[in-house]
Amino acid sequence: MATEITRLFDFPYYQLETYNLKNAFTSKASGDWKTISTKEYIDQANQISRGLIKLGIQPNDKIAVISSTNRTEWNICDIGILQTGAQNVPIYPTICKEDYEYVINHSESTYCFVSDKEVLEKINAIKGNTQLKDVFTFDDIKGEKNWTEILELGKDDINQNLVEERKNNVKTDDLATLIYTSGTTGKPKGVMLSHKNIVSNVLSSMDRVPLDYGNSKGLSFLPICHIFERMILYLYQYCGVSIYFAESIEKLAENAQEIKPQVMTAVPRLYEKIYDKIILKGEALTGIKKGLFFWAVNLGLKYVPNGANGWWYETQLKLARKLIFSKWQAALGGELKLMVSGSAALQPRLTKVFAAADMPIMEGYGLTETSPVISVNDQRNKGFKTGTVGKVIDGVEVKIIETGEIIVKGPNVMLGYYKDIEKTESVLKDGYFYTGDKGEFDNEGFLKITGRTKEMFKTSGGKYVVPPLLEGELKQSLFIEQVMVIGEGEKMPAAFIQPNFEFIKGWIKHKKLNIGLTNKEIITSDIVIARMQQEVDKCNKNFGKWEQIKRFELTPEVWSIEEGHLTPTMKMKREVIREIYKNLYDKIYKE
Repeated sequence: MATEITRLFDFPYYQLETYNLKNAFTSKASGDWKTISTKEYIDQANQISRGLIKLGIQPNDKIAVISSTNRTEWNICDIGILQTGAQNVPIYPTICKEDYEYVINHSESTYCFVSDKEVLEKINAIKGNTQLKDVFTFDDIKGEKNWTEILELGKDDINQNLVEERKNNVKTDDLATLIYTSGTTGKPKGVMLSHKNIVSNVLSSMDRVPLDYGNSKGLSFLPICHIFERMILYLYQYCGVSIYFAESIEKLAENAQEIKPQVMTAVPRLYEKIYDKIILKGEALTGIKKGLFFWAVNLGLKYVPNGANGWWYETQLKLARKLIFSKWQAALGGELKLMVSGSAALQPRLTKVFAAADMPIMEGYGLTETSPVISVNDQRNKGFKTGTVGKVIDGVEVKIIETGEIIVKGPNVMLGYYKDIEKTESVLKDGYFYTGDKGEFDNEGFLKITGRTKEMFKTSGGKYVVPPLLEGELKQSLFIEQVMVIGEGEKMPAAFIQPNFEFIKGWIKHKKLNIGLTNKEIITSDIVIARMQQEVDKCNKNFGKWEQIKRFELTPEVWSIEEGHLTPTMKMKREVIREIYKNLYDKIYKE
């Protein structure tokens, strides 16, 4: 009888019975791809469980796991921890050591797995202020304890009966993990997700995955500490997808060509970067090649699913795919059938162009608190519509209340925030989770996100402005990488704009303009500022006079996670950005 999946550690056993993959997980180490089978995955997870029990780990203990890149070891430790009845506390590798200290203390983690020397140094700097008994590394680091010591400790299976007993005592409603949201303000909140929360989300999302079960390859590179990628990896395991971990974002295309994946997941900013690089290459072409390239791109920008543009468009699209888009596919391995996007709004132009290129991006919507998927597009059965986040998945109920806020009910909704009843009660009411996002359903049942309740503001004239709508429109420009609309309580909306420096440098060279190529020279160039004004003017045409951007300032830095502009999921930290650019804010409103 097939394994019934009610807890997260049931997925590997189901995979063993159903697919028994030779290549369950593959990571690159020292230039070579190293693979483990489903059987080896389970065996090593059991070793970790036995080793942890010998270390004294008890049910409901917390164990932190921090990795700079996705890797096989993370998944083995995840299952090994969960089987003991303890909880896995994944932590973003990019946060500061003070936040490490807060999360480890707040979660009361007693052990910690870290990937590399850089993360280890941050942990060692605060370890004395925590309850951590020991830290184990995935990389071999001289003088440090390695995760293989726990594998070795659990090599003897004499206490496997204890592991089985612990597994049997874990119920589907039990807490599985604490995920600390990166948050755009304040201290991280510990989202409590049960086995049922995540398992139900995997099983309901499976129907939206058009893959050849047992014979597909997935490329993983989004941080596994985020629930989006973590749920996807459980989903891959359930669908018999062989999982390959990219070495880094920079080596994504190179790894994709080696692996030839059929599916991958990303956040919108990464798809934007891929698109920008493709367009830059097109700009470098000349003559008929350039003409054909942009003919194909412009055709792609008019794409509508399900052949709605008619036979003549479809005929041209077929030719464009053969002549131009096939090269785009080859750059990502040539076999990509599906890309999934989450975490933030995806530009409609990207949805259209990549679908036209026969590499459709299925945009979805969800939050950490909903494990995460609430809705997602599906290219089959007319379940795909650009500009939307798809239809709500089975088993989940969504309502739009009078204020326009989206509220959600279902088995995927979190247990609450760890040690914070007040915050929990502020978002969980009568079984519904209040998302803070605004949305609407169209007449076909597709959900569209229209803004975030907390991000709306009023100008001094009492007019409402919805920054994400303006920002989304502006970010369709190839000249703009990041933008934040400001103006709460002020007489007019304005914007901080981080130019797309890579694209602009290519544009300067192509146009042979007399402009220096440093970031400072670019943002102070009258030619660049005038060109940026054209982009702002184009955006403003789509909005009422009261919400149009009257002034903007260009920022010299690339906004990044490391410098504090962005959360680990690449969302803007609005208060931080405003503080960083206080001088520009004052220039706009006080001069």
